[in-house]
Amino acid sequence: MSEGLKLRFPRPNPIVPAQSVAGRTLMLLIGIMTFLSCVTFGGVLLVQKSAMGWSADVGRELTIQIRPLDGEVIESNLRLAVSLSEAVPGVASARVLTIEESEALLEPWLGAGLDLSDLTIPRLVIVQLSDPNAADIVRLENEIAAIPGATLETHAAWRVQLNTMAGTIVVSGILVLALILVATTLAIVFATRGTMSTNREIVDVLHFIGASNRFIAGEFQGRFLLLGLKGGLAGGIAAIVFFIIAGTAMSTVVPETSSAQLGVLFGQFALGISGLLGIVGVVLVIAGLTAVTSRLTVRRFLTQIS
Repeated sequence: MSEGLKLRFPRPNPIVPAQSVAGRTLMLLIGIMTFLSCVTFGGVLLVQKSAMGWSADVGRELTIQIRPLDGEVIESNLRLAVSLSEAVPGVASARVLTIEESEALLEPWLGAGLDLSDLTIPRLVIVQLSDPNAADIVRLENEIAAIPGATLETHAAWRVQLNTMAGTIVVSGILVLALILVATTLAIVFATRGTMSTNREIVDVLHFIGASNRFIAGEFQGRFLLLGLKGGLAGGIAAIVFFIIAGTAMSTVVPETSSAQLGVLFGQFALGISGLLGIVGVVLVIAGLTAVTSRLTVRRFLTQIS
């Protein structure tokens, strides 16, 4: 035999056909389900990050409100509130808002361009905390209460509402993810049973030559694992592209007012390393779910026809 002559053996055909309408349809379905799962996961993560940022910012700030009263010099009371605040441990700074800044806070409710000079607008002192845990809030509250017309707002109610909202969104996102996984599992079960019925003759031949149910189930599991990885990877990449496009559109296309409102809820649509790792985890979970579900379905099917 000459050196240039080489023997070529045909590659064995897989037991489960590599290309089929059912397989392509299932891969498309897995890709869509993975995309929805990743978008849901990313949205929940972004809202949770924003809520944590809000809570941290609110927790580091206190507001002292001083109402104008007859017989009281409000500027003197403002200076006293600032000096009392700065003397409390854990307070980084205290600043009096100007009248213009106070009026600007009312514009979202009253509108712009109004003459508010005839209104007795309370004056505000913003207190920044260097360490919320070390700050003596009780002492500050007692001292501020001695100033006529002054009250201290710790924003505790707002923090509770923010944490409640964030927790509700997280729970809702988990429920949506669970529903998507259930729907994916059902689709895999029906696709697997359909493939088994289509290849019933192949399964009968394998049984005839002595192949075990474990071997046959393993062949189907490998095929469906590959479908799960391909569909999951496509869905994961599509989700990443979606967040990139959404972040770009929010900063360039969406009007400034709407962009600011979305930014308050979702931040800058930046998933970060934790978000990307989460998407990779979702892809792997769905691929593993596809393989395990197909194997269990095949073994149950083989047990029924045996």
